[in-house]
Amino acid sequence: MSPLLLSVLLSLVSAVAYASAAIVQERVAATFRGATYAPLRSPAWWGSVLLNGLGAALHVAALAYGPLSVVQPLGALTIVFALPMAALFVGRKAGHTAWRGAVMATVGLAGLLSLTGGAEAQSLAGTERWLLAAGTFALVGGLFTVAQLVGRPVLRSIALAAAAGVSFGIASVFTKTVAVEWAPSAPLAQWTSLLILSALAVTGLLLSQASYRGAGLAAPLATVTVVNPVVAAAVGLTLFGETFRYGAAGTVAALICGAVAAGGLIQLTTDRLSTPADSVSVSEGRPAPAPASQRDAARAQVGEGIDVGAVPGTRPHLEVEMRSRAVAGRS
Repeated sequence: MSPLLLSVLLSLVSAVAYASAAIVQERVAATFRGATYAPLRSPAWWGSVLLNGLGAALHVAALAYGPLSVVQPLGALTIVFALPMAALFVGRKAGHTAWRGAVMATVGLAGLLSLTGGAEAQSLAGTERWLLAAGTFALVGGLFTVAQLVGRPVLRSIALAAAAGVSFGIASVFTKTVAVEWAPSAPLAQWTSLLILSALAVTGLLLSQASYRGAGLAAPLATVTVVNPVVAAAVGLTLFGETFRYGAAGTVAALICGAVAAGGLIQLTTDRLSTPADSVSVSEGRPAPAPASQRDAARAQVGEGIDVGAVPGTRPHLEVEMRSRAVAGRS
């Protein structure tokens, strides 16, 4: 088996592990009434941490055999794998729009893979590492601040997920650097990069967990899935010398493939955001305001002699109870 093929296989299994972890994280965010960023008392959350660890280990192995700009785009398949897995394990079936988005993402990624060419193994210089680390933490801090200022749960979720994606993407860059320079004779020579890598990985994990609170699975997962490879691949192309095949024409084709893949992820996000499960703020224990079209439909039903009201009690999904009544002046 060629090193590139082995890298692709490891990346696919890693994406399955990450998809499983995301599903578990979203379930914890929807049901656990505790810490937003680190629900340490939830056994399921620790299970998601183990799954993320497995995905990261496979990701590191994939980076050891393949270029960063190949391994990272494959991470976008996490959302594609999450669709059928969520339908199988938590009963969330995907509609036509979701599957169309999954196909677009897969085709776009296949195009990127066919156009991506590798370069000789390289690593970041000392000054580049510190500048990249400082810039990353500044950007993550800015996105975190934005998340605290916005009022809508979905916007807050997207900001936190974007910060998590940046953390994970740059963590992959430092992973590549450590993998290139690590030597058995001096296992701790790269301790500064390992420290930055660990800080970025933990930051990404905590921010991604928080991003699922009150926003469902699709929006935060799609955001992390897109931001992560885009950030890491951009660093790989600019600092590691990785390139696209066929020169300028290949670069243009790769951009088109990337747009197709991004369009697929956007369709996946909008499809899931339109479902009732994503329109309920579970963490606050109350349903989110219904869209205007739904409110107008509800008023029309009341005028026709039907009362529409919330069912008493707390439930994970919004439910309504319809009761027939007599209306004055009508039979």
